[in-house]
Amino acid sequence: MGPGGGHCECAFQRSRSVAGTILIIIGIVLGQAFFLWTHRRERAGRTPLLPLQVIDSPEERAAVYAMFAVVALEAALNFSVPLYIQIVQGRSPIATAVAMMPFNLTVFFAAMLVVRFYERLTPRQIGRYGFTLCTAALLWLAFVVRNDWSEFAVLLGLVLFGIGQGALVTLLFNVLVTASPKGVAGDVGSLRGTANNLAAAVGTAVAGALMVGVLSVIALAGIAASPKLTPELQAQVDLDNINFVSNERLQTVLASTSASPAQVAEAVRVNSEARLRALKIGLLLMAGLALLAIIPAGRLPDFRPGEIPSDEVEDQSNSSKTRAT
Repeated sequence: MGPGGGHCECAFQRSRSVAGTILIIIGIVLGQAFFLWTHRRERAGRTPLLPLQVIDSPEERAAVYAMFAVVALEAALNFSVPLYIQIVQGRSPIATAVAMMPFNLTVFFAAMLVVRFYERLTPRQIGRYGFTLCTAALLWLAFVVRNDWSEFAVLLGLVLFGIGQGALVTLLFNVLVTASPKGVAGDVGSLRGTANNLAAAVGTAVAGALMVGVLSVIALAGIAASPKLTPELQAQVDLDNINFVSNERLQTVLASTSASPAQVAEAVRVNSEARLRALKIGLLLMAGLALLAIIPAGRLPDFRPGEIPSDEVEDQSNSSKTRAT
């Protein structure tokens, strides 16, 4: 990297951060504009795209927030783990898909079997337990990840996360269906589809940008701290677009430069450490999001099927008193 390389890299990183911030602000503004437009159509007696009755109550909004969080977490994990398996372990896409199969099967069976717990646990309890399990699984993955990541440790963490994720997706959809008025029950599916698609896109995009950004910062710091990676060698490599690459790919790139065998070995070491730390930080941040999602899960309904919520009991008693008067 030449004398102005550091300034170019900083400017590049700042431009990406500014662009991401602007897009987030635009998304928030468009979301608020949609709700205002929907309220205006409902007041005018016109049919809205999405009846706002499906998110009127605190329980419904909590279910939407929790659903967004769990789907975004799944998308982020589905981006991070295959990326690491293919780049670090050097496996093919087919082998990576096979390695992810236990996770997908766990999600499938957990989504079906969670209904067996509805008679013993309330939606609030299942929601809290589910996000707690997701947090523990992500922390476990962040703890056990190594450059020689063992398959059993990965499998255990993915299975734990799959149990929590599958249970939460089914639970949250059921909460939305039961909490919404019967007249708009059909719109719950549309809301779920929109929330899932948006959460999956956001989760993948944020995970990719976050991990690549962290990797870039760590790699540049490691390069600057290494006396073997001289400015002359840095100038022969494009450091303005650092990304996840395998050690073999890095060695191929350095083969076209004046790098000595000692410099190639040092660059491979920096690359391996940067990738590992970027993945660890990404998994820890995902665990933090799963932990925060316990907050909206704590606002889910706190009664089992067949039980009458306390507010309905009060409404029935008040109506009885009114009739008696």
